Amino acid sequence: MKTHQYKTNLTWTGNLGTGTSAYRDYSRNHEINAGNKSLIPASSDPAFRGDGTRYNPEELLVMSISSCHMLWYLHLCSEAGIVVVDYTDAATGTMTETANGSGRFTEVTLHPLVIVSDTAMVDKANELHHKANELCFIANSCNFPILHQPLCEVLSK
Repeated sequence: MKTHQYKTNLTWTGNLGTGTSAYRDYSRNHEINAGNKSLIPASSDPAFRGDGTRYNPEELLVMSISSCHMLWYLHLCSEAGIVVVDYTDAATGTMTETANGSGRFTEVTLHPLVIVSDTAMVDKANELHHKANELCFIANSCNFPILHQPLCEVLSK
């Protein structure tokens, strides 16, 4: 069995001069990167005193699921002879807070819009979302349902 290691870097940039001297005295801003890749400006969700112009961990989790699904899906389509010419996803996630302030995701729903080159490919293209979900590394690491509401259209000529 192969194993893969991933290394990321996180730097908190939210010290406003007095560190975490009080709950309201520091920013939740931080930066994330991996190797020589571009920095991702991050913060907490605005509901938790974060900067709404930066990505938050919850959005990054939903994006990771969506991205992993798409990569597996495109792989499966290429193997099956399905020519995908465009793919977008407006994924959504639901997180519920608990009484003690913690929380957890209760579901993520992917809404992929797939454009294929031929009408004969539509049914098989729709079916492959199930297989992509079974193979997705990120989906297999989650303890909540990942739902799919795909739409497949044919390239208009």
